[in-house]
Amino acid sequence: MIKTKVTEMLGCKYPIIAGTMARISNPEFVAAASNAGACAVLASANYTSPDELRMAIKKTQSLTDQPFAVNINLFPAMMPQEKLVKYVEATLDEGVKIIETSGHKAPEDLAPKFKEGGTIWIHKCAGVRYALKGASLGADMITVVGYENGGATGTLDIGTLVMTPSVVDALDVPVIAGGGISDGRGIAAVLALGAEGVIMGTRMMATQECPIHDSLKQAFIQAAETDTSLVMRSIRNTHRVWSNKAAQQIIELEAQKASLQEIVKAASGQNAEKMYKEGDIDAGMVSCGQGVGLIKDIPTIEQLLDRMMNEAEEVISKLQKIST
Repeated sequence: MIKTKVTEMLGCKYPIIAGTMARISNPEFVAAASNAGACAVLASANYTSPDELRMAIKKTQSLTDQPFAVNINLFPAMMPQEKLVKYVEATLDEGVKIIETSGHKAPEDLAPKFKEGGTIWIHKCAGVRYALKGASLGADMITVVGYENGGATGTLDIGTLVMTPSVVDALDVPVIAGGGISDGRGIAAVLALGAEGVIMGTRMMATQECPIHDSLKQAFIQAAETDTSLVMRSIRNTHRVWSNKAAQQIIELEAQKASLQEIVKAASGQNAEKMYKEGDIDAGMVSCGQGVGLIKDIPTIEQLLDRMMNEAEEVISKLQKIST
């Protein structure tokens, strides 16, 4: 079995982080992923108040005794800054031992609270300078994602193959890497680049436990690696999404130099929620990485993770034989 600093520090079976996904990473999904061997991440942005977050944490704790994290979203549009401290306090009060932050910049004001609360702090970013900043503030681990990644891609447009070793070389803390990871070959590759673990989002969506409509899961099975688009670059919030009608609408609005309000409305999470619940696969924008082209089935999370790790071990073993 593959053991890394991620499995040692977080206490999870596999060096896999089930990435935070808005309107998806709820207690049931997080617990299922953690029970299957990953360290899953509860999305605090799904909850409108600290009390709602507390209830979600308690629910997750009732469903798993395995490690899980809570994501504190630093994007002002998703998490008003005045709420951040209260969300962190709620997370710490409920005894969560792993906190992930993600957003435009590392949270200088919150870093001392993470340390005082005795948590492991993982900061997620998309570039060496941002990784260095997070580490300088005391982050215990840094997560980086390359250009292939679904969701926020940053502005540097650097692929996982280069991003990962660049960040690994720059830091003294463990690095978790993602962007295009959909099978065991990807896990082995990222570990070979120096990462101590991987983060996955898109592949986790095509699992039986993921709380999205089966129509979208089936669409992902049919998708190719070319079926993603970059949107919202014009408002400096670039996201890689699945190429459906909603994505095309956003691209057209940007080409027409539409207002910020028009673009934000088209990209609304409420539209995505309708898609997830009702199955209209063109209703909203959905974050999706290029690794969608490698998805061929809809297993349980346990089946997926076991298979991926077995494949990763086989790849590593094969490479070791080549070198002898």
